[in-house]
Amino acid sequence: MDATKHHIPVARTATYYTLGELNANTKRVWFVLHGYGQLAQPFIKKFESLDDGQTLIVAPEALSRFYLEGSFEKIGASWMTREERELEIDDYVSYLDQVYQRVMQEAKVEDMEINLLGFSQGTATACRWANRGMIRCDRLILWAGHLANGLRDLLNPDRMPSSCYFVYGAQDQFLSKIDLSTYLDKLAEEAPQMKIIPYQGGHAINEHVLKTHFISGESKSRRPEPRPES
Repeated sequence: MDATKHHIPVARTATYYTLGELNANTKRVWFVLHGYGQLAQPFIKKFESLDDGQTLIVAPEALSRFYLEGSFEKIGASWMTREERELEIDDYVSYLDQVYQRVMQEAKVEDMEINLLGFSQGTATACRWANRGMIRCDRLILWAGHLANGLRDLLNPDRMPSSCYFVYGAQDQFLSKIDLSTYLDKLAEEAPQMKIIPYQGGHAINEHVLKTHFISGESKSRRPEPRPES
């Protein structure tokens, strides 16, 4: 006789980190979602340059933690796996909505710019949250993520912000495993408003790129030349 599978919702304690404060001077909020095997506390440090007294940065941590490299020392987290994927997606969207509600409960959301950035595995998470959740996103930044089935598989065009960016390093060891030119063409087709920002670097948040393109005025984005080999 086969075993019978059951599901039961449970309460658990999740973690998120913030930089800055939400007060009368706050003009913008950034929600930043880390990648596979990362944790929110070191990840949010990459965004310290955004902390200007008028910006709040919020970094939720994925619900599934695990030991890295079999050493039982370093710990990372994952937003989901393919096992029970729809339930895990529902769980993290609900969790992110709760973070959003708690952070923004006293804010005048209509008066603020809300930025949503997903890095690596966090890009798909950001898209699903924007699609299924309650966040009102003015600017969506997808950084170093490979959306295997395309953007429209994750985000309805009706919920896609007018300001969308795809940022990647030319020496990204993960994106080098795919046909990057075809992938960028697909993103441009699915989101004509998408701005592409390439830079010289690997699979990481580049703080200079972040500051140059997303703090110092309008992004100077372009379709890249053929990617140099790393």
